[in-house]
Amino acid sequence: MNILDKFHHWRRRRRWNKQYRSGRWQNLKSDLEASRYFKIKEDLLAFAPKKPNILDIGCGDGVLNERLGDFPFSYFLGVDFSSESIKQAQDKNLPNSEFEHCDVLHFVPKRTFDAIIFNESFYYIPDTEKSRVLQHLLDNLSEDGVLIVSIFRDGPGCWEFFKENKNLKEVDFETIKTSKEMTYWKIGAYTKVSE
Repeated sequence: MNILDKFHHWRRRRRWNKQYRSGRWQNLKSDLEASRYFKIKEDLLAFAPKKPNILDIGCGDGVLNERLGDFPFSYFLGVDFSSESIKQAQDKNLPNSEFEHCDVLHFVPKRTFDAIIFNESFYYIPDTEKSRVLQHLLDNLSEDGVLIVSIFRDGPGCWEFFKENKNLKEVDFETIKTSKEMTYWKIGAYTKVSE
């Protein structure tokens, strides 16, 4: 990662800690966001093994975990580089769940996962690191697991890493629209290509 990327990464982490302390990210719990989380849950039901181990990259304060409601999972690990968001997630004491303050650039999974979710986080990874991070996480995705990617609006410079990856097969892709014209998400689900 070059020096400019390091600076922007450091600055973003400081800004997000401040914003989580002030409550700026409470909007993730709004009705406007509900359809995005519903689609992620729908893809988990359709493509993940039963009672999956879930890895949520960019988990914030655990909103996806809470939005899963009665969805049966064995284990949930949320990772975020905002220490403040992780503290808030840990304070919720959600069942079968852990939250780890870690930058995905340096994250080393201690297990394989049946579902890995880039939860509005892939576009924050510096371009020079995207391929490496994606491959590192795919190495920790179970053979029958699913990778789910949620990206706000069009996510320029992101989708090609999934759509052109010879190790992935796209099993679902949908644009989730809302009542606000410029508020929409694209969500893709991918499985590993059998060798």
